[in-house]
Amino acid sequence: MTAPTRPSRPPLIGVCGTSRDDPATNEVAERVGALIAARGGIVVCGGLGGVMAAAARGAARGGGVSIGLLPGDSPNEAATEVSIAIPTGLGEMRNALIVRACPVIIAIGGAYGTISEIALALRKGRPVIGLDTWEIRPPGESTADPGIRRAGSADEAVTMAFAAVDGTLARV
Repeated sequence: MTAPTRPSRPPLIGVCGTSRDDPATNEVAERVGALIAARGGIVVCGGLGGVMAAAARGAARGGGVSIGLLPGDSPNEAATEVSIAIPTGLGEMRNALIVRACPVIIAIGGAYGTISEIALALRKGRPVIGLDTWEIRPPGESTADPGIRRAGSADEAVTMAFAAVDGTLARV
């Protein structure tokens, strides 16, 4: 007897960055969210302001969905743009949930929380696509970690992210 085939699920694409509002970074994040939605993906983020709200707003404007994994206990903490707000009560430890749920992370700009998401993703072997984000060098190394693949635009970052989902992104 053949097992029934399951419908394919939309890919979950993690988008991380600072919760501070920055017009330039927010514009890039909104474009990333819209492009993910246009390709049938779901934006997964930390659910708060700044890059997270902008990516969720872009997903909504693109007719898509965003999931915010919130640090606190109330879904009311989520940015209004987030489609599905999931309170975790885990504080910054929710960053690990984002990384575990998503096969690829797009890091846009960022603060210290973004570093933790990048580090967790690299540790897990998840590709990280960087847009004007941190450069991390292991001790004693003169160049940045090659695990962070640099993209020059929102369009390139999303193309690279979907290539990672499809298994066609070149290994470094």
